[in-house]
Amino acid sequence: MIVQTLTIARTTFIEAVRQPVLLLMVLASGLLQIFNTWSTGFAMGQEETSEVIGDNKLLLDIGLATVFVFGTLLAGFLATAVMSREIENKTVLTIISKPVARPTLVFGKFLGVSGAILSAMVVMLVYLLFCIRHGVMSTASDELDGPVLMFALGGAAISLLLAGWCNFFYGWNFPQTAMLMLVPASLLGYAGVLLISKKWGVQSPAIDFKPQITMACICLTLAVMVLSSVATAASTRLGQVMTIVVCFGVFVASLLNNYLIGRHVFRNQLVGMLIAAKPDDPTKAPFDSPENSYTVEFENPPRPMPPGTAFYYSPSPNGYPMMGREKYVSFTGDASSIKAITAPGVAPAVVVSEGQPPYKKLKIRNIGANEKTLPVYRAPEPGDYVFAEYTRINPGALAAWGALPNLQYYWLLDAISQNRPVSFQYFATAVAYSLAQVGVFLSVAVLLFQKRDVG
Repeated sequence: MIVQTLTIARTTFIEAVRQPVLLLMVLASGLLQIFNTWSTGFAMGQEETSEVIGDNKLLLDIGLATVFVFGTLLAGFLATAVMSREIENKTVLTIISKPVARPTLVFGKFLGVSGAILSAMVVMLVYLLFCIRHGVMSTASDELDGPVLMFALGGAAISLLLAGWCNFFYGWNFPQTAMLMLVPASLLGYAGVLLISKKWGVQSPAIDFKPQITMACICLTLAVMVLSSVATAASTRLGQVMTIVVCFGVFVASLLNNYLIGRHVFRNQLVGMLIAAKPDDPTKAPFDSPENSYTVEFENPPRPMPPGTAFYYSPSPNGYPMMGREKYVSFTGDASSIKAITAPGVAPAVVVSEGQPPYKKLKIRNIGANEKTLPVYRAPEPGDYVFAEYTRINPGALAAWGALPNLQYYWLLDAISQNRPVSFQYFATAVAYSLAQVGVFLSVAVLLFQKRDVG
């Protein structure tokens, strides 16, 4: 089965890279990236963030969106071309009659299409990184980045010229040859740009390498892989036009998933966001006993939270997951008194112990009788969101929200622009989420294709 799957994947990959639409979209995406450097000088600010400054924020936004749209179109066009067209032309009969199991055919087709789309995504995203290094041309007097122009345009020109040469003298397929040359040429060109400064001096690659932007590019590629699995599943039963319609529909619905469904999953009222959270005694920072207290400060004055109010905090604005491991209520006694918060019968909770209007700065304690405090995952941190109630979950909305792919998880632009570093844990979770989504849609593809009449 493995040998058959890899053989089908190899054949499908060759068929996909030979499609002229693949090369045309890659070149069109690169051309639009060049135009983006001329037309995104309207950010109206020069404040620094982790990896982009001023107008480059808008350049990154439009550049990622450009690649995302072209990647989605490629997923629709290529996946339908290798499945629905073979079913319509009856050429799939020659494979199934070998015999080759239908799941093997589906997996092989998906792997081949994904390989072709991955090649295209690598080239498109590398040219986005070229443009980020070059920067926005805000005025006509801005200096051009010579190494970027030489390596980016030179690599593309050499690939196309060599592909034309091989096509003329050896009969090689032009789109296939050009695509297979563009991938290493773009990667080598970007490596050269990292090693050479704008002034043509040798520099450390770490100077211009953008790890957060690179992570955002990889996550965007994962999103396109999920859409490729959707297109593969749809193409087992639908024609090429309808498969593209379904793929585009899932793309739009996935982007609106949070608004249409996600906002109804978690029910809670946000109090505010923390900009500071420090232990009053640094030696008692774990926040696991009544003697531990934290002073927290909100970004803006929140709604009133007088002493005794329950204090819930979460890293997410929707209030899930809460950092307290249990549900608790407000405290009716003197929350600033150690004797009161450790008295018999006091239920474990995190409450406001001290605070004055407008309650922008508060002191909180983890209270409980006999030092049996509320177990928490961690102490509050800057950037946490605060609530006065426990978050309620709508099971029906949660099921619908989880069933539909959520492409917002892959869109890391907001985190980069707002200087909120994306952790490796989040990246690993996104990879696992992508594998799960691809597995589900390929399983659906197998179920749909298993009883499909192809005779």
